[in-house]
Amino acid sequence: MMKRKVLNTLRIVLSVIGAALACYVLVFQRYELMAYLLLIVGISTLTSGWIEVQKNQKGFRGYLCIITALFAFFVSIEWFFVN
Repeated sequence: MMKRKVLNTLRIVLSVIGAALACYVLVFQRYELMAYLLLIVGISTLTSGWIEVQKNQKGFRGYLCIITALFAFFVSIEWFFVN
């Protein structure tokens, strides 16, 4: 129970940071920060997926979040190497 509370708080904090960074990127057109934004969104999605998997639900949603987070990590790391 405590672990899920910590993960839920982490997910909310990362979502707020991601939204703030997205607004900053859009307003000031600093597209070099997109890799960091994608990394934060990936970590937030990973925590959401982990929370869903911990609930022991038989649904596909938790695993889909984890797969999406892994793809976001891959794209973010690739963006770091290209730019």
